Amino acid sequence: MTKISIRNEIRFILNGRDVALSSVAPDATLLDWLRLDRSLRGTKEGCAEGDCGACTVLVGKLSEGGLVYESVNACIRFLGSLDGTHVVTVEHLRGSPGQLHPVQQAMVDFHGSQCGFCTPGFVMSLYGLWMKSPDPSNADVEKALQGNLCRCTGYEAIMRAAQAISSYGKAAKDPLATERKAITARLEAMRDGARVEIGTGKARLVVPADVDDFAAVLDKEPGATIVAGSTDVGLWVTKHMRDISPAIFIGDLDGLCTISEDKGVISIGAGVTYTDAFATLAKRIPALGPLFDRIGGEQVRNMGTIGGNIANGSPIGDTPPPLIALGASLTLRKGKKQRTIPLETFFIAYGKQDRQPGEFVEAVHVPVPAKETKFAVYKITKRRDEDITAALGAFFLELAKDGTVADICIAYGGMAATPKRALGVEHALLGKSWTEATVEAAMAEYANDFTPLTDMRASAEYRALAAKNLLLRFFAETSGTKAPFQVSRHEAA
Repeated sequence: MTKISIRNEIRFILNGRDVALSSVAPDATLLDWLRLDRSLRGTKEGCAEGDCGACTVLVGKLSEGGLVYESVNACIRFLGSLDGTHVVTVEHLRGSPGQLHPVQQAMVDFHGSQCGFCTPGFVMSLYGLWMKSPDPSNADVEKALQGNLCRCTGYEAIMRAAQAISSYGKAAKDPLATERKAITARLEAMRDGARVEIGTGKARLVVPADVDDFAAVLDKEPGATIVAGSTDVGLWVTKHMRDISPAIFIGDLDGLCTISEDKGVISIGAGVTYTDAFATLAKRIPALGPLFDRIGGEQVRNMGTIGGNIANGSPIGDTPPPLIALGASLTLRKGKKQRTIPLETFFIAYGKQDRQPGEFVEAVHVPVPAKETKFAVYKITKRRDEDITAALGAFFLELAKDGTVADICIAYGGMAATPKRALGVEHALLGKSWTEATVEAAMAEYANDFTPLTDMRASAEYRALAAKNLLLRFFAETSGTKAPFQVSRHEAA
C-alpha cells in the first residue's frame, strides 16, 4: 500500500491570488473568512442558512469536463472544502478599463437594484449563468435565481437585466473564459495527492487523499463529522452552534463523484451533487427532473449531494422516497469491507440508520423503470421553489395485461419519523384491478400505515389528506380518468 503524504495547509485560488492557509477551524465558513480576514464585504450575510443568496460566490473545480464554475452559498460553505478550487467573489468582476462588468452594467441600466443588499448575490448568480448560457431563456434565468431572494424589485427588472447581459459584452471574452487555461494549470499544480490535516486533537479537519484514505481515516475516528456538500452540516454550525470537530471533508473525492449505468441500473457515488446527477437522472427517469429542480436553489443543488441527503436520514429528505419506490439499493463501506442493502432498510428510526461506527455511504444504485411501468413523484410545499417539503409521495406501478396491479411501491416523506412505504395500501392494491373504486377502498389503509405529526409546515390532518390525494392524482394520471380529489372543510376554506 502506498503511503499517503500529509500536507498541513489548504490551498486554493481567491480571485487572482494563490492562498495557503495552515490555521483553519473545522467550522470556519467561507463567508466569515472573506469578510473578516480578507475584507471582501461584497459577499453578504442575509440568512446564514443557504436560502437568500446574498452570500453567493462562484467556486471553480476541476472535473472530467475541465474547469467548471458553480454558484454556491458562502455562508454554509466551509473553508475546509475549498482545497484545489478557484473562489471568485463579486470584487473580481471587471469590464473594459473604466467600465463595469456586463452583468453589473445590465443591472444598473435595467434598475435591477434598489437597497442593494442582495445585489452582489444576484450578480454572481447571473455571472455563473452567463458564463454557461450567454443567451439564456426565461426558464434558465428563473432556475439560476431560485436561490436568490430580493425584498425590493419584484424580480422583473432583474429578469430583463439577465436577458440583456450579452448586449454589453461577450462571455467568451470574459476573464474567466480567457484565463481558464491558466487557472486550470494552477489548480492542477495544487493536486499533489496528499491528505490535508490541520489542527490537533479533536479540533482538527481532514481532507482525505482519496476514497481509500477516507475509509482508513473514518475507521480510526468513527465519531468524526463527514462533510460532503454541507447544505445540512452548515446549518448545524450557523443555526445550532454545534461542534463538528473533527471534520472530514469529502466533497471533491473523485472516487465518490462518479455516475454510471450498467444493465439498467444507475450507480451514483455518494459525492455526486444534484446538479451533476441531473442530466443523467432527468433523461433516464424523467419524473426526477422536476423534483430536482425544486430541491433548494441553484447554489444548494451545486453543493448538496444525493449521498448526503440519504445519509442524513431526515424524514423530509427529498430523494429517499422516490429512490425507495424505484427499488434502489445502497452500498456502505467500512475500511475495505463493503455491503449492499435495500435503501428502505437503511432507515430504522428517527435519527437512526443502519450504519455501523466508521461506516459510510459509498454509492446508491437506482434501477431505471421499464417503459411499460408508471412512476411519479409529487412534492408538497408552502411555496413552489426553494422550500422544504411538507409531504412527498413517490409511486411505482406495474400493471398486468388484464389491468390488475402486478407490482406497486408507494413511499412517502414527511409522513413518519423516517422515509416510509405505505405497505398496507400497497397490499390492498396488489392483484386488484387498477380502478377508482379499488384505489379509494385502499386509501382506508393509510390510517394504519402512517400517523403524521403537526408542525410548522403542515398539520397532521393536512398531511393525511394530502397523502390520499396524491394517490388519487397518480391514479388519474396513469388511467386517463379525472379523479375527484377529497377536500376537507378546513382545507377548502
